[in-house]
Amino acid sequence: MNHAKLLQGRSDIPLNETGRQQACAAGAAMKEKGIVFDHVFSSPLQRAVETASLIAGTNRNVITDERLIEMDYGPYEGMDLTQPDEAIRTFFSDFVHHPAPEGMEQLDHVVARLGNFLEEIKAKGISGNILISTHAIAMKGALEYLSPDSGGSYWSKYIGNCAVYVSAVENGAFTVPQEMKL
Repeated sequence: MNHAKLLQGRSDIPLNETGRQQACAAGAAMKEKGIVFDHVFSSPLQRAVETASLIAGTNRNVITDERLIEMDYGPYEGMDLTQPDEAIRTFFSDFVHHPAPEGMEQLDHVVARLGNFLEEIKAKGISGNILISTHAIAMKGALEYLSPDSGGSYWSKYIGNCAVYVSAVENGAFTVPQEMKL
C-alpha cells in the first residue's frame, strides 16, 4: 500500500520483499553492533510481526500488543494519497495545529496508548535490550511521549521503514530517544 500511495493504517497487509530486505538489513546492522534482543514486542499487524522476527531472529518470541498498532485512520483508511481529501491534506500538512479529521484517532490518544505501553514495560521491570516493532505514526507517538519537551516536533519528522530509535531507563525515567544510524 505504501508503494501504491494508499493510506495504510491498520490494514493488515503482509510485508513485501522490499520490507523484508529492509528488516533483514536492520537486523544485520544491529547484529554487527553486537545488539541481541532480550525481549521483542510488536504491533499485531502481520507486517510488524514479520519485521520484528526478521530483525531479532526467528528464534525470538514476539509478543504482540494492541497498543503498538498504527493510528486508526477510520473512514480515510485506503485513501489515495496522490489525491487526498482536503481534511487529510490539512491534517498531514501540520499535525501539531490541526486535529485529526472526524472519525480518525486523535494524536493525543496515540501518545497516551504508546506511553501506557512504555510505562507498563518499565513498571514490570522488563529490562535488557527490547525491540519494539511498530508503525510510523505510532512510533511518532512513542517519541512524543518519551520527549515531552519536543513541542510536537516528531509529528512532522519523516520516519522511514525500519528506522531505529534508542531510549533507556535511567534512575527510573526514560532517556530522550536518539536515532540510531544503521
